[in-house]
Amino acid sequence: MPVRFPTARSLFETFPEAAVKAAEAPIDAPSLDFLQNLAAGEKFDDAVTFCAYLLPRREAVWWACRCARALLADGAADGAPSKSAALLAAEAWVRNPDDEHREAALRIGSAGDVNDPMTWLAMAAGWAGGMFVSHPKNPVPAPQYMTPRACRIAVLLGARLVRGPERAARLRACIDDGAGLAEAGLP
Repeated sequence: MPVRFPTARSLFETFPEAAVKAAEAPIDAPSLDFLQNLAAGEKFDDAVTFCAYLLPRREAVWWACRCARALLADGAADGAPSKSAALLAAEAWVRNPDDEHREAALRIGSAGDVNDPMTWLAMAAGWAGGMFVSHPKNPVPAPQYMTPRACRIAVLLGARLVRGPERAARLRACIDDGAGLAEAGLP
């Protein structure tokens, strides 16, 4: 499977907001090289941003769910039922990307705590299609940038809960996982 955006510049041209969020200037380097260079330089926030936009929506949601589990050491689904429900709804949409699962994730995410990474996972799945505004005269489809934006927020919020040297190792693993998904897609 070819990488969705062959160069960093092509990604930033498609998603200008990613260029604003990432401190690195858009360049013509291959996307995966650019991503790995960000991670090697420990520019993890920029690498997370780039990866979230690099992946197609379904892969991005799957990646963000896997990151949440890795960053929170599989404690992501522990605790409050609303937290596990949000994560499980996002994962259910990845497995069955239909409107029923997407809308269920959106309902759960919309009722969640905006400071919780799990809420953003559900929102990422919920915004992966359908209508953003369903006014009968002027329906507005969900903008393409909403899913990667929510994935980015979910991963960065999760990363903030990890302290010390463990944070860099877990984020590096997340970036490697995202690069693998960008190359191979979902199994």
